[in-house]
Amino acid sequence: MDIKFLETLLFLGLGGGFLSGLLGLGGAIFMIPLLLYVPLLLGVGHLDMKQIAAVSMVQVLFASLSGVIVHSKNRFVNKSLLLYMGVANAVGNLAGSVFSKQTKSDFLLEIFATMAVIAAVVMFIPKREQGEDISPDELHYNKTLAVAVSLIIGCFGGMVGAPGAFIYIPAMIYILNIPTRIVIGSTLGIVFLGAITGTIGKMVTGQIIWPYAIDLVIGTIPGAQIGGKVSKMTNTKYLRIAIAIIIAITGLKMWYQVLTVHS
Repeated sequence: MDIKFLETLLFLGLGGGFLSGLLGLGGAIFMIPLLLYVPLLLGVGHLDMKQIAAVSMVQVLFASLSGVIVHSKNRFVNKSLLLYMGVANAVGNLAGSVFSKQTKSDFLLEIFATMAVIAAVVMFIPKREQGEDISPDELHYNKTLAVAVSLIIGCFGGMVGAPGAFIYIPAMIYILNIPTRIVIGSTLGIVFLGAITGTIGKMVTGQIIWPYAIDLVIGTIPGAQIGGKVSKMTNTKYLRIAIAIIIAITGLKMWYQVLTVHS
């Protein structure tokens, strides 16, 4: 086992965890491209998309747990959203993660890239939010629609090792009309529930390389705590812009790789 590769994973976990806590994303949107390209660029190792999807799911599990603890203390988490959308996400992730065993790495990459591009485009659409200052306990939303949206996102997310936080955020803001601050805090809890079953699915099908996954987690936990604290002090406008830019760059980079492979 290459020490330099493990050290690289540790620092990637720290950075991915920070961004996860800051922006309310589970971390896969950052970790998947980082794991694809950084070790290769540094010449310390290489993982294919299927291996990355598996270890990324474990990283997301702990990043989302660590992040939601911080946001819960800040009173940005809605327990009803966690229950309805979290359970639906968990069911979808389990199904998707088990089905992913039968799919090719290139196909998973194409799904991930498509989801990222769609999410990025939506995030750039101007939106006047309702009651940005309302508390999570005062929030009202369409529960049936929320469950349906969460189930669909969970299925696709489980396939690519990303419970779907980068899709949940635009969906919750633009479809369910939920304030950004509550979305960021609650999404991590939803993603955590989905990551539990997603990790189980990857585990029982033997897709996880545990030394790599554990190394990522060691860096992820403190990173998410720091990111969550910084998020509380940051204007939601800038958080949304940052989310949109990161998702857009990731999606375009992924599609570039997809097109390069097939050209």
